Amino acid sequence: MNTIFKTIAAAALVSGFLATSASAASVAPSQQTASQGVVIVPASASPYQEEAAAAKYKRGKVVDYNGQSAPGSIIVNTKQNRLYYVLGDGKALMFRVATAKRGFEWKGTHKVSAKAKWPSWSPPAEMRKRHPELPTFMAGGPDNPLGARALYLGSSIYRIHGTNAPDSIGKAASSGCIRMLNEDVTYLYGLVKLGAQVTVL
Repeated sequence: MNTIFKTIAAAALVSGFLATSASAASVAPSQQTASQGVVIVPASASPYQEEAAAAKYKRGKVVDYNGQSAPGSIIVNTKQNRLYYVLGDGKALMFRVATAKRGFEWKGTHKVSAKAKWPSWSPPAEMRKRHPELPTFMAGGPDNPLGARALYLGSSIYRIHGTNAPDSIGKAASSGCIRMLNEDVTYLYGLVKLGAQVTVL
């Protein structure tokens, strides 16, 4: 992947506050709407929270891309902690992300099966064993570890989502999910279509 992408500009460091990490989100069946095998998850935050996370300007850095993935696809380079959204015509948008910490790494290809605004979070049982202080359920909002948006990857437990710990971006820090700044994931959310291919390398 190092030969595929030539970065035009380096991403800026982001300062912020620290919070808990998340590996997956689950949504109660009553909150789901099925449509042709795809689950669309409605927003679970108030309008003022929605406005606070709205992208006011274009996010991501445009970089050269000479790979084979189709426009609209996503590629995550876990060694670089970078996410690439393929634009076509030899270009891609690059975002700094947080990826899985040691012991939680994974690689593979999935399709975006659902999209959520301000997703709720139910920590998996395995995570609650490691961190018994975690709640069984957390409603969507600025304190939720999943942040402003989530893209659900197939039937796996993994997501591309926002964060309440912006200082973790650019590091191997998650329990398997791909974290983005809330502003970045809000912008990406508007670009990505259901069924888009996501490859984690």
